[in-house]
Amino acid sequence: MLQPHARAVGAALAATGALLLTGLTGSAGAAPAAADPAAPSAAETLRADAAPPALLRALQRDLGLDARQAERRLANEAEAGATAGRLRVALGADFAGAWVGGAESEALTVATTDAADVRRIEAQGADAVVVRHSLAELDAAKAALDRAAAARPGAAADAPVRYVDVRGNTLTVLAARPSAARSLLAAAGIDGALVRVRTSTETPRPLYDLRGGDAYYMNGSGRCSVGFPVTRGTQQGFATAGHCGRAGTSTTGYNQAAQGTFQASAFPGRDMAWVATNSNWTATPYVKGAGGQNVQVTGSTQAPVGSSVCRSGSTTGWHCGTIQQLNTSVTYPEGTITGVTRTSVCAEPGDSGGSYISGSQAQGVTSGGSGNCRTGGTTYFQPLNPLLQSYGLTLKTNASGPGDPGDPGDPGDPGEPGGTWAAGTVYQAGDTVTYGGASYRCLQTHQAQAGWEPPSTPALWQRA
Repeated sequence: MLQPHARAVGAALAATGALLLTGLTGSAGAAPAAADPAAPSAAETLRADAAPPALLRALQRDLGLDARQAERRLANEAEAGATAGRLRVALGADFAGAWVGGAESEALTVATTDAADVRRIEAQGADAVVVRHSLAELDAAKAALDRAAAARPGAAADAPVRYVDVRGNTLTVLAARPSAARSLLAAAGIDGALVRVRTSTETPRPLYDLRGGDAYYMNGSGRCSVGFPVTRGTQQGFATAGHCGRAGTSTTGYNQAAQGTFQASAFPGRDMAWVATNSNWTATPYVKGAGGQNVQVTGSTQAPVGSSVCRSGSTTGWHCGTIQQLNTSVTYPEGTITGVTRTSVCAEPGDSGGSYISGSQAQGVTSGGSGNCRTGGTTYFQPLNPLLQSYGLTLKTNASGPGDPGDPGDPGDPGEPGGTWAAGTVYQAGDTVTYGGASYRCLQTHQAQAGWEPPSTPALWQRA
């Protein structure tokens, strides 16, 4: 943990020959239906064109891209996520993960346990890899390993990082002492064929720094960083890391003015919290980017492995990297947290709680890591969607999605079609809803918002 002191784009990319992956729209075992040319693309839905110059410059600096590559990368990652979501539904139990690669994220790879799926995957513009273990099998093994780690904190401390590596089709354990990893695996009863143990000196930890800084302060002393502005009904506030404070902890802002109070906090186990602010503070749909410029937030769709991601923090500012693994467990000196995302972005003390964003899509809040921004490092973030769901919060965004406010698809319109879909709800990939008399299946984890109704967002929903 680290605590201290759209449419136009789609046309432009098509003109430059960038890869915009098209998705599967049919059900499993059926031929994919033709794409609706009137439907918004994933890049349009997720506002890949919303990236400000400061974000694009950071991607160029940290990932070695030029300006056009940075723009194409964001658009390709949006399209890849939608295609991977559709293929996950189509492949069912065979699905073994997906990831993007290439300087512009132009290559989407989808893994399956059944060679008969290869043609279906390739027909959607993705590369196919046939592997031994499904994602469900690896996730189940990791859950068993997490239970063993909770029962054996000593061994977990010497094998502090555990994650599902979809590229390697393994459950990977990073350990200072491989014998500690083997002890956990034996206690969990996990088949050795599922696991890769890597010797590592990585020692993730929360980082504390009681020096002052431009962020927020807990009880007038320790410093953390604001994550994402949120609302809960009429109450405004922000999401941040749980290790920064407990329920009841008071906060002051970057200017030392009275700010708010922690309402709920979880750590260890998870690393999530939210602060309710007083009436002097207004939630805005922005993240502080390089040079203090605003980076707009338009949603919270989870980005796939390999995607670019940028972090804003009060110590080191704005840095970018890539998402390395989802569903990671990390043991800090204070205990184990599960379900975090591992990244190549650097961070330092005081950055805890700060924002991770991919394009204009909020991803999570800084939890912890190792290394620094001078020599490089590894960081972990608490995904935002589970935080929003746990505390009943709504992410503050500055876009209502591709639908026009007031049209029949707007949930605020009196003529709204009936159904179980509801703005403000966090939907996980695979969830089903009804809307306008039809059933839809969620393709990508996200918090629903007005304008993102299932019929108008094929990047997020598929007719079931």
